[in-house]
Amino acid sequence: MNRYIRQITLTEIGEDGQRLITRAKVLIVGAGGLGSPAALYLAGAGVGTVGIADPDKVELINLHRQVIHTAKRIGENKAASAGKTLKELNSDIKIKVHETKLDEKNAEKIFKDYDIILGCTDNFEARYIENKAAVRLSKPLIYGSILKYQGQISVFDAKNGPCFACVFPEPPPETVAPKGSVAGILGMMPGVMGTLQALEAIKLICEIGESLTGKLLIFDGLTGRMKQLEVNKDSKCNICSAPL
Repeated sequence: MNRYIRQITLTEIGEDGQRLITRAKVLIVGAGGLGSPAALYLAGAGVGTVGIADPDKVELINLHRQVIHTAKRIGENKAASAGKTLKELNSDIKIKVHETKLDEKNAEKIFKDYDIILGCTDNFEARYIENKAAVRLSKPLIYGSILKYQGQISVFDAKNGPCFACVFPEPPPETVAPKGSVAGILGMMPGVMGTLQALEAIKLICEIGESLTGKLLIFDGLTGRMKQLEVNKDSKCNICSAPL
């Protein structure tokens, strides 16, 4: 426990909270810009099992924002590369590597072994797959996304609020939400938002503070301003309001 003494000193966490963290199992889907800081801070906090799922390989153009990887790992699978870094950071925790792309067939099988899912992917197709599996298994999904200098996060827990599909029933056109390869990405933006995703996970694990369930937090990196929007469950949602 001495490793985590600065966390344990916090009244809201203490030794009991640290034990909860040690027993927790968190899956990070996407070992990229958002997943990198999220994984590093969750491993550093002592989350007992950290899973990482990503089918892609490390590329040079990733390294300005995907700080869990190094130049020596170019060409390696991202989940495997991230796993190596996390093991060096904290050898006391269990790292599970999933070098596979999530799809409708395997998502629930992978998700079932975890308590919390962090959605750190960069496309709507993956987010809808993550959401559907999380809803079916009653797992909280901590969503994060980046567009230029703006970031968003929310906690989607269909038991207590809306799911991702309630808020985003269909993907926006690419003219509104272009991919990062088109719009560009400043490395610090996913760093900020991924760290906030990790914070939301710790809050859920320790049952402290106010969760972002039912809220969409929006951060503007150019002004430094944050705002929260209320988001509501859609009674007609074909994912969380439909019979399973």
